[in-house]
Amino acid sequence: MSLDDITARIAAAEAKAGRPAGSVTLIAVSKVQPDTRVQAVLEQGHRSFGENRVQEAAGKWPAFREDYDGVDLHLIGPLQTNKARQAMELAQSIHTLDRPKLAKTLARLAQEVGTCPDLFIQVNTGEEPQKAGVLPADADAFVAEAQALDLPVRGLMCIPPVEEEPSLHFALLAKIAARNGLTGLSMGMSGDFERAIALGATHVRVGSAIFGERTAADG
Repeated sequence: MSLDDITARIAAAEAKAGRPAGSVTLIAVSKVQPDTRVQAVLEQGHRSFGENRVQEAAGKWPAFREDYDGVDLHLIGPLQTNKARQAMELAQSIHTLDRPKLAKTLARLAQEVGTCPDLFIQVNTGEEPQKAGVLPADADAFVAEAQALDLPVRGLMCIPPVEEEPSLHFALLAKIAARNGLTGLSMGMSGDFERAIALGATHVRVGSAIFGERTAADG
């Protein structure tokens, strides 16, 4: 698989769903990937990338931004409140707003610096105890709470349980977003992004299918 293969499949899925070309943003998940692989994707002209950890992003992207214009960085991993300021400085979007304490921290920092990344609220659609995210039953109230803090909530994000049909979770996320007037849907990964696009995904997160699996030689 390659970047060209994935973008072609996204285009085909958009067309099949009757959606405009280019309506889905491909986030190339570059976490733990060697810089050489990330640079190769940058050289192909791709600019939207996803990182799980603020520390890793801070060690990688400032240097790349010196050489490549227009990098659009998405934080897609759990965010600790003590890393919030650094995350806001690095990322254009944060996909893992999942609790009131983090919302209040982001709102305070946004007031201080005058800007805030686009935010996606993570919903734990599978209600898995080990997974972050607000429960579906609490999602409406949390969206309202975040919006009351003047946070730029653009949409919702989910990671379906690995053993369940993801389309059920994508449909649930889309339903919650629609009733809250949110248009952004961050859902779908390497194995299921076409099903996510069929159900309205605006952002899909694809890593190994673009970069390849990591090997021992990668360090």
